[in-house]
Amino acid sequence: MRASFLFSEVGTGLRRNVTMTVAMILTTAVSLAMLGGGLLSVRMADKTEQYFTGRLEVRFYLDENISANDPDCATDPCRSLLADMKNTSGVVSVQFLNRAAALEEAKKLFADQPEMVQYISETPLPASMRVKMTDGDQYERIYDRYHARAGVRTVANDREFVDRLLRLFDGLRNAAFGLAVVMALAALLLIANMMQIAAFTRRTEVGIMRLVGATRWYTQLPFLLEAVVAAVAGSVLAILGLLIARPLVIDRALGPLFDSNVFPRITGDDIATVALTIAPVGVLVAAVAAYGTLRYYVRE
Repeated sequence: MRASFLFSEVGTGLRRNVTMTVAMILTTAVSLAMLGGGLLSVRMADKTEQYFTGRLEVRFYLDENISANDPDCATDPCRSLLADMKNTSGVVSVQFLNRAAALEEAKKLFADQPEMVQYISETPLPASMRVKMTDGDQYERIYDRYHARAGVRTVANDREFVDRLLRLFDGLRNAAFGLAVVMALAALLLIANMMQIAAFTRRTEVGIMRLVGATRWYTQLPFLLEAVVAAVAGSVLAILGLLIARPLVIDRALGPLFDSNVFPRITGDDIATVALTIAPVGVLVAAVAAYGTLRYYVRE
C-alpha cells in the first residue's frame, strides 16, 4: 500500500466529516480527561496512605500517677511499659513525653491561638508514649496488648482519620470513573457513526477498489487510521487539560492542604504516568471500535 494514497485518504475522510471528527475528538478528550482524573485520584489516595502510614502512631496516654510523679519514666509501671513496647515486634520506635514536654508541644501547635494556649497552660496534660509502627495493620495487636496495662489511661490512634481520607478519595475516584465510562460509551458511538458515514460517503470508491482486486485491509485501513488520528488528537487535548487543571484547579482548591502537609501534592511525574496510561487506552479503544464497526457494517 502506497503511503501517499493512505495519507491522502485519511486526510480526505477527516475533512469530509469535519463536524463528526471534531465531535469525536472532543468527546474522546473529555472521556480520557475524566479517566485521567480518576487515575490521579487513585494515585493521590495511594500517596496519602503511604504519607500518613509513615507517620502513623498510637498514643498511649498515661494516668495521673505517672504524669505527676514520674517525669523521667524511671520507675514502674512506666519503666516496664516503655521497655516492653520497645521490644515488641512491629514497633519502630517509642517516644515518652512527660507532662512538661506535652505542654511545650501543645503551645507550639496552637501558637496562633492565644486563647487555646492559655487554656492548655492552665490544664495539666497527661504524659504519653507514642508508638510508631511498621504499618497500620499492627495497631490492633499493639492496642490489645497494652491498652489494659497498669499506668495506661486512654489510647488514641490516627488510623480512623487516614481511613476517612481514603474513603473520600475512593468516592471521588469512583465518581470520576463512572463519568469516564459514560463519556467512553459516547465516544464509542461517535466512532461507530463516523465509520459508517465515512464508509457510506466513499462506498463507490471502495467498491471500485474491491472490483480491481484490493483486499479488505487495503480499503479499510484508511478508516481505521481516521479513528486513530482523532483519538490521538483527543488524547493530546486530555493531557493538556490535566496539565492546565493542576495549577488552575487542583492547586487552588487543595493548596492550603498541600501546604499544611495534609495531602501530598500532585506532581508532574503523576500526570506523566497517567498520560502514558490514557493515551494508549484512547488509541486502542478507537481502533477496536472502528475495526468492529467496519467488520459489522461493511461486509463487502
